[in-house]
Amino acid sequence: MEEVTPNPVCGKESLDLLNCVASSQFDREQCLRFLDALRSCVLEKKVKKFSLAKQQQVAGCPNIKQNS
Repeated sequence: MEEVTPNPVCGKESLDLLNCVASSQFDREQCLRFLDALRSCVLEKKVKKFSLAKQQQVAGCPNIKQNS
């Protein structure tokens, strides 16, 4: 069974990158910096795999905005 942490490892870096690519004012250079930061975090923390929360957990989280 996969371990789930309350504060995901490299969570900030992941969200920064995802929000950058989702932005209507897409800035490729800024997104590349976020990608580099995420890669550095992954290597430093020795992350092997990312996973998303199940849909019912996401639905209860006010910080995640989904487009329908």
